[in-house]
Amino acid sequence: MSAAWSPWAPLAPLPRARPLSAAVLAELLDGGQAFRWQRLPDGAFEGGWGPHHARLRVAAGGGGGLEFSSPPHADPRALASALHAYLSGPPADEDALPWRSDPHLAACLAAYPGLRILRQPFGETLLGFVCSATKQIPQIKRMLASLALRHGPAIGPAGVDAWHRLPAWEELAQVPEADLRACGLGFRARHVAGIARLVLARPGWLEATATAPYPEAKERLLTLPGVGEKIADCVLLFGAGRLEAFPVDTWIIKAMARRYGLIGWKPAQVAHFGRVHFGPQAGLAQQYLFAFERAAGR
Repeated sequence: MSAAWSPWAPLAPLPRARPLSAAVLAELLDGGQAFRWQRLPDGAFEGGWGPHHARLRVAAGGGGGLEFSSPPHADPRALASALHAYLSGPPADEDALPWRSDPHLAACLAAYPGLRILRQPFGETLLGFVCSATKQIPQIKRMLASLALRHGPAIGPAGVDAWHRLPAWEELAQVPEADLRACGLGFRARHVAGIARLVLARPGWLEATATAPYPEAKERLLTLPGVGEKIADCVLLFGAGRLEAFPVDTWIIKAMARRYGLIGWKPAQVAHFGRVHFGPQAGLAQQYLFAFERAAGR
């Protein structure tokens, strides 16, 4: 690691904190919620969200606390505050989930103690999941890294190793579709360009969507090109903290068929079952199910 980064410092305990293992931290940062974190050779993670750039790791000693390091241009105290808010997420409580009557959910919670939902910027989350269509996590990360490098401003001093934030939707509206395709977006470039034009023409649309009640917010997102049920629920869960959202992808379809007997159910039916069975925090349950099923698949 570069000596220019600050020394590792403890991060204040998160709300509802449970000791975090390296595996749970990896699932949190690199398990499909966010796409701008990379594992470093020593096992720490480097990444960013919005205008922030940080390194993060589980503290040595077995206590399960977290440590962070800041780049030379950042104020460590301001970064610590921003990182704490990012990791704290919405006010979810795993103990409120129906694990007492659901042995499989109980096993998922036991496998990933302390897993939570991140508090990500809404517009950035929308961009990430629009780019996620038919792609796996490493491919999504490469697309977003290319978009940031080519079209997002550098955070701190410019240079070969500078960190670039993702371009805002208003900035993306100025990027030709061909240039978006050059970042590896493929057919998703058309969707990104279309959303960018809409956002530019309707100031405040994103902010209103992020704060609208869940059914209204989802309806609004579903009017966007390239946004279907799963992507809309991902954006609302990970970008707006709507814990009632229950995204259904291939892993969840498999999990619900294998563990709950929902064989042959359509995604909309599975999503409805998830919201009813797991309750107001169905999205938190979804993350535990998702992590457990992917690990079982590996």
